[in-house]
Amino acid sequence: SGTMALLVAFVGWVVLRFSRRYLDGEVGEGKFHGLTLATIAFVLLLIQAANLPVVVGAFVAVGLLLRQLLLFYPDRPEAQRAAAKFIRVWGAGDVALIAASGLLWQRFGTLDISTLNAVPTLDTVAQVAVALIVLAAALKTAAFPLHGWLTEVMEAPTPVSALLHAGIINSGGVLLITLSGLVQQSAGAMAALVVLGGLTALFGALVMLTQSAVKTALAWSTVAQMGFMLLQCGLGLW
Repeated sequence: SGTMALLVAFVGWVVLRFSRRYLDGEVGEGKFHGLTLATIAFVLLLIQAANLPVVVGAFVAVGLLLRQLLLFYPDRPEAQRAAAKFIRVWGAGDVALIAASGLLWQRFGTLDISTLNAVPTLDTVAQVAVALIVLAAALKTAAFPLHGWLTEVMEAPTPVSALLHAGIINSGGVLLITLSGLVQQSAGAMAALVVLGGLTALFGALVMLTQSAVKTALAWSTVAQMGFMLLQCGLGLW
């Protein structure tokens, strides 16, 4: 998590440096920088969390902050649509993760990540919890068929899509890797990740080749990359 924190901080610094010039003279420039810094802070909290309630809290906060960033130009119908799509999918992921946390607490009496990763076997309740964790990860990484929101976030200022593509979209993979000891106990969850990840990677890469605009091509490229990430996790290549 130390290396990950350095990576997030570095990417965040690059995006902020770019934002200073890109948004110079904009009305909401100060608010934008504040929201961006807060988002980076919660991503840093997310990747270093030691228990699930902190992970859930960080996910919820990142979603709400990113929604505000997507609505930086609130009068644009495209921005409103993108923000609405994003928060629905991201919020559904949060609900799945909260439900998984509840089931794991009921079954094991703890939400400490290191303890959960050391669990020897999973019963039916724990299997359902792992399935919900995989669902949350799939929603947050814009996996097929709920990938539509990611290709629309280009309506926001460029630093927002840069921040999203450079770090926030990977958080579903971070969630899976953080809970890898638990997830790999479920053969069904691993198989689902392989199928869903492989399909998303293939689909995203094919669509990317048809795009003429650079930003939309990059968005579809990210969809494909996230598919490859889920596929890797499903193969146990943490």
